[in-house]
This record gives sequence, C-alpha cells and structure tokens, in this order.
Amino acid sequence: MDAKHSSPPDTPAARLLAWYDRHARDLPWRTRPGETPDPYRVWLSEVMLQQTTVAAVTPRFTAWTQRWPDVASLAAASDEDIMAAWAGLGYYARARNLVKAARAVVAEHGGRFPATEAALGDLPGLGAYTAAAVAAIAFGERAVVVDANVERVVARLFAITTPLPAARPAIREATDRITPDARAGDFAQAMMDLGSSICTVKKPQCLLCPLATDCDARAQGIAETLPAKAPKKKRPYRHGTVFWIERDGRVWLVRRPDKGMLGGMRALPTGPWEDDRPGLADAPGKGPWTMLNETVVHGFTHFELELALAKSKGEPDDSVAGEWWPIAELGTAGLPTLFARAADRLKGA
Repeated sequence: MDAKHSSPPDTPAARLLAWYDRHARDLPWRTRPGETPDPYRVWLSEVMLQQTTVAAVTPRFTAWTQRWPDVASLAAASDEDIMAAWAGLGYYARARNLVKAARAVVAEHGGRFPATEAALGDLPGLGAYTAAAVAAIAFGERAVVVDANVERVVARLFAITTPLPAARPAIREATDRITPDARAGDFAQAMMDLGSSICTVKKPQCLLCPLATDCDARAQGIAETLPAKAPKKKRPYRHGTVFWIERDGRVWLVRRPDKGMLGGMRALPTGPWEDDRPGLADAPGKGPWTMLNETVVHGFTHFELELALAKSKGEPDDSVAGEWWPIAELGTAGLPTLFARAADRLKGA
C-alpha cells in the first residue's frame, strides 16, 4: 500500500484524520478546534511523555503548568525546584535538559520557540522525535513523527517484519510516505491515539480500526506479532547501600552529582554501586550502623540495582555536604522513586 503526501478523501491519512476528528482523546496539552496550539505546552507534554504513560503524566502536567505556565517562568526557576517537581517521573536527564532548553528559548529566541523542525532540533535536549513533534503539532510544519505507538501502527500497516531496532529506518520511511502536507500535527496525534486505543500491543481491535483495509499485517494474519523485537540482553545486577542518619525528627539528605544517575536530585546518601555488595563502604558517618534485613530493588534502563538499608542516629561526616530534612515532610523533598521507597522502609524501622 502507498499514499501521496496530500490526503484526498480515500487515502489512509484522510481516513485516519476523519476518525481522529470523532475520537481524539481529550488531553490537557491539546487544543480544541479553532484554538492555536501553545508550543510550550506541546513541548512540555512531549518531554514528559517519553517513557511515561499518559495516565501518569496528566496530573503532573497540570500541576507543572499551574506553577510554571510559560517558558519564561520555567527558565527563571531554580534547578533545585525543577528537579524536585520532576521527582517520580524518572529519566531525570529530561528535567535537566528541559530547563536548559527553556533558558535557551528565552536567551536566544526572545522567549518564543523557533517554528521549524531544524531550529527546534538545535535546542538543548530536543532530539529528532521531540523536534518533529513540536514542529508538526505546534506549528503545523510537515514533519515525520514516530513514537512507540506510531512505530507499532506503521510496522503493522506495512508488514515490516525486520526486528527492532533495525526496522526503524524502514518504519520512518514508511511513515514519511503517508504523512500528509496538511494537518501533519493532527495526523501525528491521530497515529498516537490509534496505537494507544486500537492498534494496541496485545489484541489489536482491527474491526474498529479506520486503517484495517490498508493493513498488510492484518491481511497476513500477523498483526499481533509486530513490531518484532530482537531478544533482550539480560541486564547486569549491581549492589549498593543506602544510609539513613536520623536526628531530632530529621533525616540527612544529600544532593547527587549533576552528572551521573539521578544527577542533581536530593537523595539519601549511598555508597558505591558495584557488582558485589559493598556493605558500609563510603558510609557518610561513623555510625554505629544497623543493617535492616531487607533490600530495595530498582530497575534502571541498563541495570538492576539492589540497595541494602543501613540506619544510624550518629552524625554525618563533616566532609559530607547535605541538609537536615523533617521526616514528617519527606514527601516534599522531591526524592527519586528509588530513594522514596527506601525512605518508606527506613523511617518506620
């Protein structure tokens, strides 16, 4: 199957857009017919949605835009406040790049997002996908937008059986072939909605799909097997120890180095993360330490981490920079999920 960039009435793009006009999801970052998209809200939503579900992002997006309603207010915010507000969304490099890009928009573009895919791609942290999505959705530029949902829809539509990630160039080329010149932003969002609600990972609802008659994978009876994926490599396992120093209803928190895992975030102190259990190596104080008979396990992209839990009512070393935080207000510290879970175990022990 194939289609030209324009979308006359009987093309896949036209059928998909007609379906989208009836079934588009009502999301807080989307505009209603006749409204002009806000590039800031489009950009923010796309960054938040990377590796994170719509259900998780929706309340966080609303709270974020109430606190920082435009790019200028975000650019003026402190790194500390931004990282704390991001806590729990994961992939914290996104938050660091978010504020870098906001400050670049203010400093280099007078507070207005550049309107082309190429110029957007020059902003800090805006990869090819985000630049294309903002260009198409916020500015109406024809851009090829491929997220995980689009990847699945297109792999099935064209029966692209090469396993991911090797299939990605072919998927992008096929998406380019069916992306219309007009309403490219709506088309991208329609593809995302189709993948989220109908062309799902398991049990796609082909009878409800506006592209069912165009779908090569459906015709071949292989839709649910696509996109094919190469076998996953087993993630290595690492070990560490997280330390809880408590005094007068407060706990000692540190700030992780800007570079590295969970960079710039408030956290409980830890020792090294290694192949073997490090015990009390690099403990932030002399203790005495009590080791809990339980651990916290957390999955990162490239490895699994198991943290032992150590507790003390001693003093932190003078060389360890940090701050005392009220235990009763620990929920406001903006701890990453890993450390929030460890804190829940430690504060009641």
